[in-house]
Amino acid sequence: MKATLNTVDARHPAARQDAAPAIRTISLTFEQGEQVAVIGASGSGKTTLLHAIACALKPSAGTLTLANQNPWAVSGRALQAIRGQLFLAPQTPPLPPRQRVVTSVLAGRLPHQSLWASLRSLFYPSGITEAETALAHFDVADKLFERVDRLSGGERQRVGLARALASDASLYLVDEPLSALDPTRAQLAISSLTTAAKERGATLVCTLHQVDTALASFPRVIGLRDGLVAFDVPSAEVTRDMLHALYANKLNELNGPAPAPETIEQPSQPAVMHCR
Repeated sequence: MKATLNTVDARHPAARQDAAPAIRTISLTFEQGEQVAVIGASGSGKTTLLHAIACALKPSAGTLTLANQNPWAVSGRALQAIRGQLFLAPQTPPLPPRQRVVTSVLAGRLPHQSLWASLRSLFYPSGITEAETALAHFDVADKLFERVDRLSGGERQRVGLARALASDASLYLVDEPLSALDPTRAQLAISSLTTAAKERGATLVCTLHQVDTALASFPRVIGLRDGLVAFDVPSAEVTRDMLHALYANKLNELNGPAPAPETIEQPSQPAVMHCR
């Protein structure tokens, strides 16, 4: 799916209505099948950009078009159909704690199922083989029938990514997918995402703190700073000077955060999925 933003302003999902926009005058185009990494320091507007593209946030200025349609100028049913072609993977996946992993993964297919099929799948999952295959891409196939609240933070994150692969989306919007993963699993996750998107001809837009991974794994890199596009270039053209300017006041983030240990977490409230 092609996505175009024309001088878009948008606020963070949790911001007050009178707050300043988190992204300002953003003009970008993501072509069908393109793979793009978005980098920048914390608070630069990366998550807000993804939510705006995902139709989870209505721009306060400017226009968004998806597959040559303005999602905010069509009927509610048409908007739902557009959203059904997107998959927004937040940094903290919205996985119900008491749900089985297989059910969580197959939830990625809900936009393309009837109400009856969706309800039936809660008790008698259909597509178990597909769910296991998606999980195998992220080395968590052995957790297929585990309960979500028995997973570590890193395992939950990988289950959330497996759900993306189980969906039929043509535009993947992935927010910080490596924050809870060790380097080996992080590389596996990025490789699985980029390979799957390429095989399906889907567009992939991924925000990352890990700058080296962004440069090595994506042909195009966008740098955000203070809600503005600082640069938008092929990854081979990104220089250390550009990166130092991008992270000028937060150079400690330039090499990315240390991966969190994969320990079992206590059940918590699932994150809100804004566009599903």
